[in-house]
Amino acid sequence: MFGDINKVTLMGNVTRDPELRYTPSGTAVLSIGLATNRRYKKGEEWLDEVTYHNIVIWNNAEELAKRIKKGTRVYIEGRISTRSWDSTDGKKNYKTEVITDRVILISRYEGAEQGEYAQQSEENQINSETVIPNAEETIDPNDLPF
Repeated sequence: MFGDINKVTLMGNVTRDPELRYTPSGTAVLSIGLATNRRYKKGEEWLDEVTYHNIVIWNNAEELAKRIKKGTRVYIEGRISTRSWDSTDGKKNYKTEVITDRVILISRYEGAEQGEYAQQSEENQINSETVIPNAEETIDPNDLPF
């Protein structure tokens, strides 16, 4: 019997300041937007293509909310999840997100002045890593605030 794979690896820049929310049971969840760029050649011209991703961070969300700002460069590993809901007018809505298993800050907000970022040393990258073992066992999807 063969197993399935749902694995995502991304590295890009945060597109907006993070949104920290809490489930009814008090669990913190952090949402960010992430932009990844692809550069390719069409004829003699180089073109850039940007893809935007919705990222959901459960583990260490409160601490990461203090360290991530718009423009922060992050490395993310996780899985793709699509959820659906019915709007008040009866329309079915869908949203595809990356649920993180691991987050590494490549650059982080230093807090000195808004918009000022600095490269971290290798030691800081390792310290900012977030790993979620068995996240599905500890998170009830009914607790989601969205």
